[in-house]
Amino acid sequence: MSLPWLQHFPLFLAPMAGVTDPIFRTLCKEEGADVMVTEFVSSEGVLQAWQRNRRYIEFEESHRPLGIQIFGSVPEHMAAAARIIVDAMHPDFLDINAGCPVPKVVGKNGGSSLLKDLPLLQRIASAVVSELSGDCPVTAKIRIGWDADHINAPETVQRLQDAGIQAIAIHGRTRSQQYGGRADWDIIATCACAAAIPIIGNGDISTPEHVRHAREHTAVAGVMIGRAAMNAPWIFRQARHYLQTGQIPPPPSPGARIRFMLRHTRMALASGHYGEELTTMRAMRSRLLAYAKGIPGTKPLRPALSRVSSYSELEHLLAPLLGSSEPEEE
Repeated sequence: MSLPWLQHFPLFLAPMAGVTDPIFRTLCKEEGADVMVTEFVSSEGVLQAWQRNRRYIEFEESHRPLGIQIFGSVPEHMAAAARIIVDAMHPDFLDINAGCPVPKVVGKNGGSSLLKDLPLLQRIASAVVSELSGDCPVTAKIRIGWDADHINAPETVQRLQDAGIQAIAIHGRTRSQQYGGRADWDIIATCACAAAIPIIGNGDISTPEHVRHAREHTAVAGVMIGRAAMNAPWIFRQARHYLQTGQIPPPPSPGARIRFMLRHTRMALASGHYGEELTTMRAMRSRLLAYAKGIPGTKPLRPALSRVSSYSELEHLLAPLLGSSEPEEE
């Protein structure tokens, strides 16, 4: 099997632009994520400025199995960019983005815009599969449709399957929903039952119970977790433990969560991924706000966290919340 990890109901970390960088992927892997997908990269960016765009898809060997996600609207360009990526990076799979709803991607006829032109999406998939041949499996990520009047996930799955795509992740919202409303798991389940290839369910997976329900009540081969992992990466560890034992382990203590925030920041600074300290701290602000959600005592700090500009400033802000009564974890 070219995607062997799908035999054991894997927990995927969803690709999220500006979030699933190499540092965050390392932390999620430690917390039990089984399969990673990088932030997306534009096929045009790969062809025109490969070295500048390469940093978005860099990864550590420890992140495997890992897929690199690509978006675009020209079949020949997508195939050529896929070849460059696979030859240079050797991912475990190459993922076609047909689900991103953000205007800057949709405006270039990429991401979920392709759901309005399924013949084009099929040509893109066929071109990428043909180019990579047996060198690298090709997967795709889609939404259930463009809007409530154009839900076409079953046809999309069939076309991608016919094009040689080996697995599909389905986000249970339409593009028009963005990230609001509820994910429609009935449609995901219908597609999973009908498809001859593995379907990964995505959308509103925020608790271990959601993971178990998906495994027991749908035919999906695994689940993909996105926004829930942004403020609680340990959801992967909790969900796996629940699937194996029926027991949900307690979440990290407030002190452990604060130390997690500090460690993530130190790792980001040490990596140099974002550049010098101020640039890195700016990139970390949204991450810190996500982590802080629900930690007692952090609400008054949110304005300061949204402006934090150095690690020493962050330490000073969070130090009072650590206290002296909670022992440091090994």
